[in-house]
Amino acid sequence: MTDSSSVPAAGTPDRDLRTFIAGLPKAELHVHHVGSASPRIVSELAARHPDSKVPTDPEALVDYFTFTDFAHFIEVYLSVVDLIRTPEDVRLLTYEVARDLARQQVRYAELTITPFSSTRRGIEETAFMAAIEDARKAAEAEFGTVLRWCFDIPGEAGLESAEETARLATDDRIRPEGLVSFGLGGPEIGVPRPQFKPYFDRAIAAGLHSVPHAGETTGPETVWDALRELGAERIGHGTSSAQDPALLAHLAEHRIPLEVCPTSNIATRAVRTLDEHPIKEFTRAGVLVTINSDDPPMFGTDLNNEYAVAARLLELDERGLADLAKNAVEASFFDAQGKARIAAEIDAYTAAWLAP
Repeated sequence: MTDSSSVPAAGTPDRDLRTFIAGLPKAELHVHHVGSASPRIVSELAARHPDSKVPTDPEALVDYFTFTDFAHFIEVYLSVVDLIRTPEDVRLLTYEVARDLARQQVRYAELTITPFSSTRRGIEETAFMAAIEDARKAAEAEFGTVLRWCFDIPGEAGLESAEETARLATDDRIRPEGLVSFGLGGPEIGVPRPQFKPYFDRAIAAGLHSVPHAGETTGPETVWDALRELGAERIGHGTSSAQDPALLAHLAEHRIPLEVCPTSNIATRAVRTLDEHPIKEFTRAGVLVTINSDDPPMFGTDLNNEYAVAARLLELDERGLADLAKNAVEASFFDAQGKARIAAEIDAYTAAWLAP
């Protein structure tokens, strides 16, 4: 595994810029609950559940988390999901993810959670909700990191999972206080977006924001489907949007943000190399770009590392990185007061850093 001191070698930012990134207040909008489990937590969970094929040795997880393609990534991801079997597992994972975010100066995060994966494995739904909420409140009190939830349909599990996720997200007797949005993840190939429209319609009617993954491993038509059929307010990944100038223009005109995860796209082979990553095309087109880590330990990265990658690809200095951090604040579903507080903190930190 790598940490925030590790970034692809070619043209890496200098140490001063890395130090700036490490202290920069941030928001993260595309980071998965189970996918954020650190090697320490994964190995602890694997030891709790020895029937799993997931290695208990953190060092062995490096090889285990080396993916041949997106389908292999999904297979490995689901094997880790299978380690989350009790409310205590859920609470441990959630709290430790918040601790890792806080270490990176993340002030606010929208954590993508797939409750169907836990409820179908026998975790009682109210116990699941209580576990994530207890961890959320403890994390905010102890670390100062504000967590909010995106409930995510696992696309590979079909419409049964969509129905269950929509029910859990819209039933006022069950839905957690921290829930702000409704998403769709998993493989895109063979999982067309329009079939999920009724479930997104229900979530939107219940006051949730629409944030599906789209255009990660399929073409720009999937992004159009997410916009037109699912009412997407942000797009998870949107990597193939660069192939369609009209789509880029639409995203820019309507200020529809992309949740960009550069290292993830390389690890899953969605993009061949970082130098070919379309983030440059996005910014040239005026699209609102946010930087995110997706499933950081699985991809040997973290949010600080992703900012370092973006600094190289976009040739950013400290002010440019601060603006990138404020993009995520703007694109978040935090309340106006919270957004203003974090933006002011970013500005104060940057001004102090650049002061003579």
